[in-house]
Formats: sequence, C-alpha cells, structure tokens
Amino acid sequence: MKERHGNELFERAHEVLGLFRKGAEFTQELLEENRRLRGRLNEVLSRQDEAAQDVGECSKLREELLERIRGLECEKQDVLEQLRAVEDENRQFASRYLEIEEENNNLANLYVASYQLHSTLELAEVVKIIIEIVINLVGAEVFAVYVLDEKSGVLQAVAAEGAELSAFPTILRERGIVGESVESGETFCGESSGSGDLQAPIVCIPLRVEERAIGAIAIYRLLSQKDGFSPLDHELFTLLAGHAATAICAAQLHAQSKRKLNTIQGFIDLLTK
Repeated sequence: MKERHGNELFERAHEVLGLFRKGAEFTQELLEENRRLRGRLNEVLSRQDEAAQDVGECSKLREELLERIRGLECEKQDVLEQLRAVEDENRQFASRYLEIEEENNNLANLYVASYQLHSTLELAEVVKIIIEIVINLVGAEVFAVYVLDEKSGVLQAVAAEGAELSAFPTILRERGIVGESVESGETFCGESSGSGDLQAPIVCIPLRVEERAIGAIAIYRLLSQKDGFSPLDHELFTLLAGHAATAICAAQLHAQSKRKLNTIQGFIDLLTK
C-alpha cells in the first residue's frame, strides 16, 4: 500500500517537473522571440531614422533647388528687362538715324535749290529753275510765278504750270490773298486740299528783297500723291521767298544793265561810224 502510494507521488512529481521544464523551455522561447523582435524593432527604427534623415536631406535639397530656381527667374527677368531697354534704345537710335537722314536730305535739297537759283543771271533761266523747284520739291501741280510792276502796282503772271498762262488772273497789289501776301511779306499757307480754283490759292509765297516787293509764287493745287505740307515745304517757302526774289531781282538788274550797255555801245558805234 505504501509502495503504491510512493509510486503515485513519484509520478506526480515527475509530471510537475515536466511541466516546469516545458514552462522553462517556453519561457526560453519567449525570451528568444523577444530578443528577435527587439532586434527587428531596432532594425525598423534604424531604417526609419535613415529614412527620416533621407527625407530631411531631400527636403533641404528641394529648398536649395527652389531657391536657385527663384534666383534664376530673377536673373532671367533682369536680362529680359535689359534686353527690352536695349531694344528701345535701338528703336530710338534707328528712328533718330532716319530723322537725321531726312534732315540731311532736306538740307541737301535746300542747298541744291539755293545753288540753282543763283547759278544764272538770265531771267528766263531763273524763272525756269523756280518752276522746277516748285514742281519737284514742293510737289505743286497748278501754280504761277507773278512779277510786280511797281509803277502800276499790278501782279502779272510771267510763268505758270498746270493751266494756260492767260488763265491766271492779273492781281492788284493789296487785293486778294496774293496781293495781301505781297504787301505784308507774310507767306500764306492754307489747306493742302485745294480745288485748283485760280481765284483761291492754297499757298502764296511773297518774293521780296529786303522791303522791296518783287512778286509772288501762288500755288493752287498739289500733285495727287502729295497729301500735305511737310517741314521741308515750309523751309522751301522761306528759301523761295528770299533767294528766288534775289535771283529774279539780280536777273532783272543784269538785263537792264545789259540793255544799257548795248545802248551805249550802239551809240558809240554810231558816233564812230
């Protein structure tokens, strides 16, 4: 009986020890798994730290790139503004160059016109040159050159273009646009779109030498391709008012002196014969 009871106790103790061993083994396994999990956790945390570090570096690099882009945009804007300024200067320079070219061309035309007016003392040649200047430089289609008879005070057309010479009216001094312009010495310049009415000139240029009236140039219609008066036209009006009058006066004096010389020479010839 006792022996049987002892065997039961031994078996029970052996079962308890077995349970302890299994518990120890399970605990050991738990500890190993815990260590493994801790190691895995450390790896994950390390990778997260590296990833966070990479993200920080990427963010920093991104900010640097954005800052560089903003700097390049500012530089680009500055270059574009400088380019626009250079283009404006180039346009201004080109415009000024064209203006200077036009001024030089105008001065050349004025010089040629002045030279031609004083290139001869023959009255017919002087009048012919005046007509060419008014046609080619002013661009007149219908006009007349009037000469004043100081004794009668009548302005008579001596040369004309665009109509028969007889069609141009004889004008009394101080009467109408032409007479008033000759008397005052002021150039009359009206609307450029004249109808060609020979009683209503659009331009009248008085020809005077100092205070002495010589005649006038009356323009009644411009050429179809000319749509107005330019600054050169007004310069030409001023040039003709003085130089054309001087040229006509010089030609008239030359003709008178030539006639007198011929008369004197004829008288001498008559006496000597």
